[in-house]
Amino acid sequence: MFVMELTYTAPIEDVEEVLDAHIAWLDSYYAAGVFLASGRKVPREGGVILAAGVSRAEVERIAEEDPFTTAGVCSYRITEFIATKTSGDLAAVRETLA
Repeated sequence: MFVMELTYTAPIEDVEEVLDAHIAWLDSYYAAGVFLASGRKVPREGGVILAAGVSRAEVERIAEEDPFTTAGVCSYRITEFIATKTSGDLAAVRETLA
């Protein structure tokens, strides 16, 4: 599983200009079953996405195609972790240690 943490690198007005395209990008990966949750940071300086079911290389490619990335308004920090304990709702993405 991955935590995709994005940090805005441009004024919020520039982020807002690309927001609709970013939401459409999010929706496509929710539909594909890759994204599990997402939302804004508080204070509003970026966001967080939980992703699963793809490789590190794939999640990096996904981040590179985010309209926020292509517009140059954010940077990503991607953290991989093994979700050995989850709520019942996330049991499908629960992992075991090798």
